[in-house]
Amino acid sequence: MSHDRVVLRRSPALAPLLARGALRSPLKHPRPDACFPRTRLVLPGVRVDPVRLAAYERVCAFPTGVDTLPLTYPHVLGFPLAMRIMTGRGFPLPLLGLVHTSVEITQRQGLLPHDTYELTVYVAELRPHRRGTEAVVVTEVRTGDRLVWESAGTCLARHRVGSAPSAAPAAEDQAPLPALAEWRLAADVGRRYATASGDRNPIHLHPVTARLFGFPGAIAHGMWSLARCLAEQPTRAAVRVRAEFRAPVLLPGTVTYAADGDRFALRGGKRLHLVGTVVTTSGSGPAS
Repeated sequence: MSHDRVVLRRSPALAPLLARGALRSPLKHPRPDACFPRTRLVLPGVRVDPVRLAAYERVCAFPTGVDTLPLTYPHVLGFPLAMRIMTGRGFPLPLLGLVHTSVEITQRQGLLPHDTYELTVYVAELRPHRRGTEAVVVTEVRTGDRLVWESAGTCLARHRVGSAPSAAPAAEDQAPLPALAEWRLAADVGRRYATASGDRNPIHLHPVTARLFGFPGAIAHGMWSLARCLAEQPTRAAVRVRAEFRAPVLLPGTVTYAADGDRFALRGGKRLHLVGTVVTTSGSGPAS
C-alpha cells in the first residue's frame, strides 16, 4: 500500500510529542490488524549537531572527533519523525511501555558529520508477536537522490494475546560466543542515553517508572546496547547489521560482550540480552 508523502520544514520538538504520546497511551488499543498511519514523513536539510553527537559518542563509547558518524547515529536523527507518527491519534500502539525488539541497519557508505541529509520515516506494517503487537518503523537517509542508510526497527506493545508456541532457540544461541569484555553499567546509563538521543521512555529512566510497565527496574535502551556493541567493532563504510533484543538489560548491572567473526552478543550471566550480526557489504547501491 502506498504512503502519503509529507515534507516537513523543521524537525518536530520532542518534548510536546512525548507528552502527547503519554496522554494518548491509555486510549490506544493495540492489535495486529489495526489501522495505522500511511504517512511518509520527509525532512530535508538535516545537519548534525556536534554537541549532541559528542554526547552520544561518549555514552555509547564511540571514538569522538572521527570523520564519519557512528553507524547507529542516523536512528537518533530520525527519532523525532518517528515520534510524530507514533504519538499521533491514528497510531494504535501506546507510546508508554513500547519495547524495541529488533533492528536491521544497512549503511551503503560512511556518513560525514558535516554533510546535509534528507530523512524519511514511515511505519511499514503491524504484525503479531507472542507477547502483543509489533510495529515496523523504517528510517531512510539520503544525500541528494542516493539512499545511503536505512533501518527497519520493530517496537513491541505488550498486551494479552491468545496462546502461541514459544520460538525455539536459534542454533547460534546454543553455543555461546567467546567473551571479550565485561562492562559494569551505572544506574544512570538510561538517563544519559535519553539526553543524547531524545528517547525518554520512562522504562529507561528510573526504577519507579519502569515498574509501572512491568519491569523490575530501569532497563537500558536497546539501541544503546546495540551501539555499545558496535563501538567495539572496526569502522566499516558499507555494512549491514541485524540485531535482536532478547531480554532487557537491568540498570545498574554487569554484562559481557562476546563476538566471533560476524556474530556478536551481549549477555548477563547465562541470560542473553542481545544477539546480532555485522557484515561488510559491497557499498553504494543504486539511487532510490
